[in-house]
Amino acid sequence: MDYLVAAVALALVVLLVTAGLVVTRSRRGRRSPAGPQLAPPADVEVPEPVEVSTVEVPEPVAGRLVRLRARLARSQSTFGRGLLAVLARDRLDDEAWEEIEERLLTADVGVAAAGEIVARLRTRCKVLGARGEAELRALLAEELVAVLDPGANRLVASSPVDGQPAVVLMVGVNGTGKTTTCGKLARVLVSQGHTVLLGAADTFRAAAADQLETWAGRVGAVTVRGVAGADPASVAFDAVRRGIDSGVDAVVIDTAGRLHTKAGLMDELGKVKRVIEKQAPVTETLLVLDATTGQNGLAQARVFAEVAEVTGIVLTKLDGTAKGGIVIAVQRELGVPVKLVGLGEGPDDLAPFEPAEFVDALLGD
Repeated sequence: MDYLVAAVALALVVLLVTAGLVVTRSRRGRRSPAGPQLAPPADVEVPEPVEVSTVEVPEPVAGRLVRLRARLARSQSTFGRGLLAVLARDRLDDEAWEEIEERLLTADVGVAAAGEIVARLRTRCKVLGARGEAELRALLAEELVAVLDPGANRLVASSPVDGQPAVVLMVGVNGTGKTTTCGKLARVLVSQGHTVLLGAADTFRAAAADQLETWAGRVGAVTVRGVAGADPASVAFDAVRRGIDSGVDAVVIDTAGRLHTKAGLMDELGKVKRVIEKQAPVTETLLVLDATTGQNGLAQARVFAEVAEVTGIVLTKLDGTAKGGIVIAVQRELGVPVKLVGLGEGPDDLAPFEPAEFVDALLGD
């Protein structure tokens, strides 16, 4: 009996030992499929994802006017196609020439320029005996290009002078798109390889400075601005000083829009220019005009030309008018060239003005 109890006890011990060995081996053979998981050291900070801003590359300016010629479709209806329709008649009598002159006037070419174009065109048609749409179109194109003064210097003075940055002063009345044009001009200059600084001297509208900063940031340029209501001349002065210190190629100064009839505001504009020139000469004063205002914009232009010594004209919204002849009228009125034209709302829809390409676009195919 005692022998039986001992045998059972021994069997139980053997069974328990065997089970323990199996469990131990099982645990030793188990491996984590992902390998060891190590926590980062306590003194190492895991960085947050960084948002990288992308600086835009503006379109090249070469050939922009050609690429944007479709935007002149509205002007074509009056300025180009209408004139060609009359010239293509079988008989060009006095009544036909009067209609041609009237169409030119309707397109805002101006009285003097319209009379000059008709007189020269009429003489050349009679002498050359020109007939056929192609011949007449060529003669009309030559006369329109000639009256636009193709030899005028239309380059924006944007290169440093004697180690100092070029200073471009933008002026004009309210609503012409002046601040937007400043931003687009910065893109034009950057596309030409210039470094640019923008001065937000329109201190009456906080939105203008914000808008300018947005434009500048898109091409990696810097904006100098003041507090709301600050002296515009002081902001312009600081912008030019910053431009000199940082060695940029060009400083573009945006000024507040002002009515040409407000003597106080026009005097202030003169002050801005004088203060700037204590540090560096203003190399370019661009008058921004809304092409849709037509002849009404000429009265504005005269006053600005007197106060700010305008050296060039920027015509905005030229794609939104059927009166493309304003280009001719404003040049003749001020005696300074149209240097840039706005042909849309896109960031690169500001194009250097090229008379031959402009006329070709107006006359259509």
